[in-house]
Amino acid sequence: MRRPFLRAKIHRARVTGRDLHYEGSITIDTELLAAADLLVLEQVDVYNVTTGTRFSTYCIPGPAGSGEINVNGAAAHLVAEGDLVIVAAYCWLDREDIPEHRARVVLVDEANRIVEVREQTPFDGPR
Repeated sequence: MRRPFLRAKIHRARVTGRDLHYEGSITIDTELLAAADLLVLEQVDVYNVTTGTRFSTYCIPGPAGSGEINVNGAAAHLVAEGDLVIVAAYCWLDREDIPEHRARVVLVDEANRIVEVREQTPFDGPR
C-alpha cells in the first residue's frame, strides 16, 4: 500500500501579484523553487492562510531573488496581493521508503526571502 506524504513546502509566503489573464499556474522565485526542491511544471497545492481557499496548479519560474509569488489564471480570483499562502507538493511512498523520507520545508520572511530550510521526517514530533 502506498501512502501520500508531504515532499516540499514553502511556508507562509506572501502573494506579490496576480494575473487573471495568464494561462494558469503560480510563478515562484527560482531561489525558492530550488530551496524547496520544486521543479518547473510540478504540481503543487496552494493553501491561502488569509482566506482559507485552496487550489492545485503548477510551478513556473520567477526571477531569482525577486521574492515573486504570483498566482495566475483562474486561481487569481482566490488570492489578493499580500495574502499569506503555503505551497505544498506531495509524493506517494511505499511502507519501506517511509523511514528514509525527508520533506523540505522552506520558511520565508515578509519579503519571501529564505529564513530557514528544514528537513522533516514522518517521525518528527509536532513543531
